[in-house]
Amino acid sequence: MANDCYLGVDLGTSALKAVLVDRRQRLVGAADVTLAISRPKPGWSEQDPGDWWRAFLAACRKLRRRHPGPWRAIKAIGFSGQMHGVVLLDRTGKPVRPAILWNDNRAVGEARELNRTMPGLGHIAGVIAMASFTAPKMLWLKGHEPRRLAMASHLLAPKDYLRFRLSGRTVTDPCDAAGMLLIDEASRSWSSPIVAACGFDPAILPEIAEGSSPSASLSKSAGQELGLAPGTIIATGTGDAAAGAISIGAVNDGDGFVSLGTSAQYFVSTASYRPQPERLVHAYCHGLPRRWFQMAALLNGASPLAWMKRAFGIANLDTALAAVARATAAPSPLLFLPYLEGERTPHDDPLARAAFHGISPTTSRNEMLQAVLDGVALALADCQDVLSASGTVTTELSIIGGGTKSLYWMGLIAAALDRPLKLHEGSAFGSAFGAARLARLAVTGETPEEVCVKPRVSRLIRPDPRLAEAYRKKLPQFRALYLALRPLNRP
Repeated sequence: MANDCYLGVDLGTSALKAVLVDRRQRLVGAADVTLAISRPKPGWSEQDPGDWWRAFLAACRKLRRRHPGPWRAIKAIGFSGQMHGVVLLDRTGKPVRPAILWNDNRAVGEARELNRTMPGLGHIAGVIAMASFTAPKMLWLKGHEPRRLAMASHLLAPKDYLRFRLSGRTVTDPCDAAGMLLIDEASRSWSSPIVAACGFDPAILPEIAEGSSPSASLSKSAGQELGLAPGTIIATGTGDAAAGAISIGAVNDGDGFVSLGTSAQYFVSTASYRPQPERLVHAYCHGLPRRWFQMAALLNGASPLAWMKRAFGIANLDTALAAVARATAAPSPLLFLPYLEGERTPHDDPLARAAFHGISPTTSRNEMLQAVLDGVALALADCQDVLSASGTVTTELSIIGGGTKSLYWMGLIAAALDRPLKLHEGSAFGSAFGAARLARLAVTGETPEEVCVKPRVSRLIRPDPRLAEAYRKKLPQFRALYLALRPLNRP
């Protein structure tokens, strides 16, 4: 038992990450594999589920090669993943079409129609219908691809496709079910009225099991492919936001953190279901039993920085950000709206787009990079105000995700939020680490309080009072720019 290890897998949008965690909750090894997004039409965003499977196998091969002893000691597997994706499988288990991702905005009209026909939807499902959620996308499929929808025998969230490939079982957890906008949050079960309003056969829905439950086991063929014992337990797992919370012990009422990956979340755990749909706050089931959370969800986290790197041909982003940090002592003179993919909280505006304001003949690349960093920080401050208006106030936050690699950016975010930010050990692999904790809970019988403890704080980033005041003055300008440009984004 002392040598037991747990495999945690996070299926993200831009990469799949996998970690090996030992009995003492030490990170034994980590691997990641890059994923590509297909955009066949403006506003569409898709991935091939087969690419997820190949990335999973590739990450497992890396870990198995680098850490053969701990790999053989794996006792359970846990999954985390991007939420809101539509994965439809036929009766043979093959995808009937590419997966429609969380940042796909084709179902704008369907979301509006669902809100019109079900005015109480947000109080049942935790938030009003938005184009990026599964339920409106199912309505879109019914109207635009009825033949493909008719072929579907299973509807899964992205992470659940990997478990299906490993076990043949179709299961999801309450958090990913919440992300589908098809669940009754209070009872943590499928909502018959919402499913009926979406017009598809409820038989295609998976079983719901809590994230820490042992919901499947490794098949013989999958075990042979991975070099693991058939029958190895697979935990249900949970959505990436909840898994990130579990990774840093944000599981009790009032625990809060910011997750900065491709998208971003401002997340606060709650002991009860507290919907605030009027403020576009997401009130969802947590990845552990009898827990919920409130979340402000941003479609644009670190992705605007990745866009800047690509668009400006920046060879090394770390070097470029270091140059910005040396040259800058204040927010950029420019304003940047980071809404490359539209935005959820606080706008519910899938048509919003990114924009720079204030460019002059003397504008430098450093000022534009700084403006991108500022824009994401200000968007998070916008969300913090929405949560505060909902009665959810935090005085100290953790921060996780790939964006935490830049300590300079973390300092800007701390200032914009005017909150200390705690960086934890292994924070860049947060959701995968949370998935490993769920794997452990699925086999050991321990309580969440015993396993989901807060990891050691590796750094505390305090807000610079001068920068905090500068961002306070900048936030009204940021909001005014969005409102001024909003009419221009309408068709």
